Amino acid sequence: MTFPFFLNTETWAGRACLLAAVSALAVSAGILTAPHSASAQNLDFFNSEAPAADEDLLLEANNLTYDFDRDIITARGEVQVYYDGNTVQAAQIVFNRGTQQLTATGNVIFLDTEGNILRTEELQMSEDFAQAFARSLQIDMPNRTRLIAEQATREDGNVTVVENGVYTVYTNPSRPAGKAPLWRIRSKTIVHDKQEKVIRFEQPSLEFYGQPVLYAPFLSMPDPTVKRHSGFLIPNWVIADKLGFGANIPYYWALSPHRDLTTTFTPLTRQGLFVDVDFRQKFRRGDFSLSAGGIYQLDPDQFNTQRADSDMRGAFRTTGTFNVTGAWNLGWDVTYKSDRAFFEDYSFTSWGGNETSRIYFEGLTERNALSFNTYGFQIAQADYTSSNFNADGFSPVGSNLQSKQPLVLPVVDYDFVFADPVLDGELSLAANFTSLTREETDAFSIDGGTNARFRGVDGTFSRLSVDGNWRRTFVDPLGQTFTPFAYMKGDLFFLASPDADVTALAGESFVGRAMPAIGLEYSYPIIASFNGGNQIFEPIAQIIARPNEQRIGELPNEDAQSIVFDTTTLFDTDKFSGFDRAEGGTRLNVGLNYKLQLNSGHYLTGLFGRSYHLAGENSYKVPDILGATQDSGLESDLSDYVGSLYLDTKYGVKLGTQARFDKDDFSINRLQAQASAIYGPVVSSVAYAFLDAQPNVGIDDTREELLGSASLRLQENWRVFGSMRYDLQNSNVVQDGVGVGYDDEGFSLSLSYSEDRSRNDGDTTNRLLFFRVGLRTLGNTQIQSNAINN
Repeated sequence: MTFPFFLNTETWAGRACLLAAVSALAVSAGILTAPHSASAQNLDFFNSEAPAADEDLLLEANNLTYDFDRDIITARGEVQVYYDGNTVQAAQIVFNRGTQQLTATGNVIFLDTEGNILRTEELQMSEDFAQAFARSLQIDMPNRTRLIAEQATREDGNVTVVENGVYTVYTNPSRPAGKAPLWRIRSKTIVHDKQEKVIRFEQPSLEFYGQPVLYAPFLSMPDPTVKRHSGFLIPNWVIADKLGFGANIPYYWALSPHRDLTTTFTPLTRQGLFVDVDFRQKFRRGDFSLSAGGIYQLDPDQFNTQRADSDMRGAFRTTGTFNVTGAWNLGWDVTYKSDRAFFEDYSFTSWGGNETSRIYFEGLTERNALSFNTYGFQIAQADYTSSNFNADGFSPVGSNLQSKQPLVLPVVDYDFVFADPVLDGELSLAANFTSLTREETDAFSIDGGTNARFRGVDGTFSRLSVDGNWRRTFVDPLGQTFTPFAYMKGDLFFLASPDADVTALAGESFVGRAMPAIGLEYSYPIIASFNGGNQIFEPIAQIIARPNEQRIGELPNEDAQSIVFDTTTLFDTDKFSGFDRAEGGTRLNVGLNYKLQLNSGHYLTGLFGRSYHLAGENSYKVPDILGATQDSGLESDLSDYVGSLYLDTKYGVKLGTQARFDKDDFSINRLQAQASAIYGPVVSSVAYAFLDAQPNVGIDDTREELLGSASLRLQENWRVFGSMRYDLQNSNVVQDGVGVGYDDEGFSLSLSYSEDRSRNDGDTTNRLLFFRVGLRTLGNTQIQSNAINN
């Protein structure tokens, strides 16, 4: 028979001892965190406060007795205690009010509100928690980690000692009973000093499948109540033919609760000592970091002279983001490196770097946005060595490509959408101001040097653009959609260039340009339902009337050099990618959109169409100073055809493709296709790309590549994977890689090898060997072999 009792804790303070003890025991496995990580778990499992006086406690037992003579309360037989969301059960619970000792015995199990489960055979505790003892202890945490110990003792209310402790992760349920886990940490004694907030391990060892592989005489680390603590982190390893063998040895400095510093020393057998530092500071409204690394190379001749021409090599990077007000943010990401290939040769740096540096200040509200940006570029590409593209007066051979990169200061963008309708339609404004300075003209030639093409012009180039857009949508009773629209673009250019022959702006400081336009977009979705799904046929037409584009070929083109004509840009009113070009003339865009949706889960969508130049001068036919538009598929009055198709099946197979077909013979001028599939243990993807020749920009041959990757799961935990990028036109492998990996509930391992022949940095092949080992909750270590080149 079970006797339930509702007891007020104010009348029996000691009855909370068990709950307080086991509650703290359940969070005792956070003992192996990295020096700089934090955990809510605590090895000091006897440190717990008594419950509040107004909380009720429910005790259920088959038998409950009170010995008045000895002042002992005993609960026996399926004892269960419920208190404040916590549950404990035991065969017997005894509370000696005379000695103020509480003892729970017999399959003691405790479940706390955080999901921790504690199991022990015996638990003893004094009322003031200063002394305690637990025997045959096991704690399972929600993060699938486990602590097992023969016994645990608390002394003097401060020091907790665990004897013969083992820390590991949950084993897979399919693992045979009694079989040792893949890895575990065993220590003869674990001592937690609450006052010093330090956990000490005596004679710890790392075991794999029950066999010790790594010993240490002692190990200490901060207890989990310390969020950040100074100490060594797990090292990584480096192997490279130009660097030699080395090890990253990081040390973490917890300078304050809001700042830290990581210093990493990497001795390399061939090049010497590489040192990098990473400082981080957090404020109430933001944070920033400052990182730097460098080396004095012992053998600089190992590297290509185009990559590095100095014994001293290094870089620094700083990042930051701050909320100035609720809507305004200030930030930056700035990198400087001593040479173009620094991060490729020394890719093991802990903080990395970007080729593009940016400083920004931006504000965003519901209907408007304003941003200020500054950009700088440090490229990794080597200088040209071929004279095939020499331009008269602007030879790329022997010139410094870095000096041809602009400093963009500033780029200002403003976008605003009016809250109230204007003529019952939506009115929006966009403005852009860009100013950039380039030290050297970036030019090339495709016809032996007589006709130069310009990617950029030296000097200072500035442009102010304003764009106003209005549109309104009508839907008639038949479901036809009519969207009239209008826009007005205005630009003001300024160019100060020392090369008087570059453009027709010589002698003209300012040039203005305006482009008004009106248009109408029409669509009529027709829905056809059938047994098993539905399909939609939607013809779409768009007509735009505007004057001719002004000053084509006379103005710099910095941000509208990429012309990609496909279904994603078919119905763009202006298909140029930036502000420096403005599409002119009257144009008609038409297409047919199709969608098929099956109740079984299959989904298919496609779009096919083309563009017609109806009147005026075709902006894509007249070349600008770069000439990129002449092979765009839009340079004739009848454009190429464009189409796209996307298929998604419920069986894990997905297919997507974009294509541009020649207007005369329907041959393929551009094609991109991707497919992915998951079938059983195989995960695979393949991509195909075809680009026809573009003689107007110096590309005389077609380009055709195939990219594939696959992963095969051999057993429950083992997998092999590989990838390849193949140049079909030249019949050679551009990139390839292969690897093997192991992953289970607490351990991961991977070994991969890859080759890259696509880098234009003075080396023909870059090889990378990567080895990684990870122990869940403890950390990762890796061996990286990089910069192995031929």
